[in-house]
This record gives sequence, C-alpha cells and structure tokens, in this order.
Amino acid sequence: MKNPFRPISISLSPNMQADDVRLAFLLWCGIKKARGGAVLEFEQEFKNYLGVKGAYSFNSGRSSLMAILRALELGKGAQVLLQAFTCNAAVNPIRWAGLEPVFVDCDQNYNLSVGDLEKKITPRARAVMVQHTFGQPADIDEIVEVCRKHNLVLIEDCAHALGAEYKGKKIGTFGEAAFFSFGRDKMISCVYGGMVAANDEQLAKKINNYQQKIGDPMPAWTRQQLLHPVLMAGVILPTYSVLGKYLLVTLQWSRILSKAIHWKEKRGLRPDYFPRRMPEALAKLALKQFKKLEKFNAHRAIIADFYYNELKDSDFYLPNTTPDKKAVYLRFAVRHEKAEKIIKKAWSKNLLLGDWYRTPVDPFDTRPEAIGYKKDSCPNAEKFAGKMVNLPTHINIETAEATAIVKFLKEWK
Repeated sequence: MKNPFRPISISLSPNMQADDVRLAFLLWCGIKKARGGAVLEFEQEFKNYLGVKGAYSFNSGRSSLMAILRALELGKGAQVLLQAFTCNAAVNPIRWAGLEPVFVDCDQNYNLSVGDLEKKITPRARAVMVQHTFGQPADIDEIVEVCRKHNLVLIEDCAHALGAEYKGKKIGTFGEAAFFSFGRDKMISCVYGGMVAANDEQLAKKINNYQQKIGDPMPAWTRQQLLHPVLMAGVILPTYSVLGKYLLVTLQWSRILSKAIHWKEKRGLRPDYFPRRMPEALAKLALKQFKKLEKFNAHRAIIADFYYNELKDSDFYLPNTTPDKKAVYLRFAVRHEKAEKIIKKAWSKNLLLGDWYRTPVDPFDTRPEAIGYKKDSCPNAEKFAGKMVNLPTHINIETAEATAIVKFLKEWK
C-alpha cells in the first residue's frame, strides 16, 4: 500500500535507490572506509565515457567551473557571456574569478539565444558558457560558429545534461572544457559533486594542477552530505506531509543537513567549502550512480514521452526538441500563465512539482545586483520566469505517479 504521507517529489535526493542509501549509511558510519581508488576510477570512467583528454572531479559544479576559469587565464575583468534563466551557482564562480558575467537572453526552449549572443559580444569578451537547460541540448553548431568568428572560448554547462547528445555526439565534448554537477537533484547524485571534462591537453594539465593544490573538504562536511540520502529515505520523505517537511527545515537550520545553495551565494559571496576536490566517500557514491546512468536516462525518456503524449493537446507549452538533439530531461518543464497557483495547489496535494526558474537568475531571493544581472536585459528570460512547472522524470517516478500528475494538470485551463 502506498504511504499516504510520502509525496510525489521532484527533488530531495530523487535518484537515490535502496542500494545507494545503504552505501551512504555505511560510509557515514565508517563501516565502509572512505578510502581507496574511487576518485581515480570515477574520473577514468567519466573520461572514457565522453572520450575527452581528461576528467577531474571536484566537490561541486561551482568548484569545477572555478577550475576551468583559473586554467583558462582569461585576464582580470574579461567578460564571460552566459544565458539568463539559470542558477546563481553558474554565475558566481565567474565573479569569484575576477571576471564579468554578461547575460544573454534565452530562446523558446530556455537555452541560449544565438541572436542575442551576437549582439552582446564586446571587445572584452573572452568566453561563452552554454547551458543545456533541463537536459535539452542547445544549438551547438551555431554557437560554435559564433565562438570561432569572434575567437571566444566555449565552455559547456552540462549540469542538467549528462548523457544528452547533439547530432550523435555527447554533450560536453564541443567546447574547450565542460563541467557537470552531481548535486542532490541532478542526473546522477552524490549530494554535492562535480566534474570537469577537458578537450585540450594543455588545459587538462592546468586543471589537474589546480585540483591537486586546492585540497579536500573537511571530513565533517563530507559526513554532512552522506547523511542527506539516509535521512531523506529513512525519515523525511516517509513522513513528509505530517512531520518530514518541518524536520527538513529544522535539520538544515541546525546545519545537520546542508542546503543546495548557501545564503552567501544569494549575495554573490563564496562559502569556504568552494573550491575543493571530490572526497573519496562522495566519489564512491557518485561512481555507483554513474554505473546506473543509462538506466536512469532510459527511464527519463519513457516518462518524458508519457508527459508529452498526455499533455500535447493541453494549455501547457511543452518542450520542443528536434531529431538531431537527444534530450535527457532532468526535468520535463512545461509553461503556463498560472504556474505559481498550479505549483502551490499541487503542493497542497502532496505533489511536489518544481519551479525552476522563478527569476532570470534563481533562486528567487538572489540579489540581482550581487551577481550583475540588470532588469530588462533579457526579456524572454523575464517573461518565462515564474511561469514554469517542472515535472519529475527520475528513476523513482513510476507511470502511476506520472499519471496522477497529468490528471492534476489537466484540471487547469
């Protein structure tokens, strides 16, 4: 019998299965030693998967991007163009590196607008960072051409897109470097983690050197992350509607559990645990998840197809992909004028749908002036913000749960 207190959720360690939770618990207890060769094994398997010159792990996508920017040596005050309709975690490392983010508008698929990109290139521009939003590949050929024309470095933000392809080639292999996130609600998860994939041999060496210098996070920080899937699976999710949601807030407030984004980041400041290498214990968890990637992505494709077929005649604006793009749909994002009301009503029914993105640079309480975003600079991103409803596609969502979500959504006109 289904637990009536357990929500249908899009986040809260959604990829974690029983064997992952057990591993996290054993690592947290010290029963399974957090030593060995998991970091090197994970990096080697990732390198082989993408077919790149090098792969280097870090404790987050932010640390990974910081490593790329340090290795590129773009020069203080250089501009990095990136799209709005993103998270502050993609913006802050640019500022922390002494560089200037320049926001480019997004297109109808929430990816970088090539037309607006060309308009915003200045003599100080040195790099373009392209995000594959929600796991939908951006228009890479056109972006690569713009970068060649203006002699700009291309960085791929693949936080949403591990396993996606463009014209049969894996996302993360088109630019000089790419970074991936293994955060708590990404394609694979170790609560906090990231990887750099480098296509240039010299750049790979610099990133490797940077990784060796920065050191590991504190053991207490690593144990804090390991506790996340254990408490989610054991206490918080099973009792969510009566106790769990309050317990989650209390545990995060008391710093027993971490938040996905530190309050400092919303003000453009850097928490002291960035940048760091990926610790061995989290590498063990990430490696276990990585071995399930193809299964995860096949499941996401089935659930995404179900949503598309069920909602194609509804009032929701649906993702629009093309045959040359293989999306992986970290989240199946639909758009509706009443999105905020829909999400609020869904939450009251224990359907925890997502709201990425409520503002052009999320979370909604990020201070625009702290990350350099100027109002009216990206009209599409501002128009779409607050109108998004994200539907879960992860491995723990079955067709019956997707059916319940669709039934709820069809009530909205």
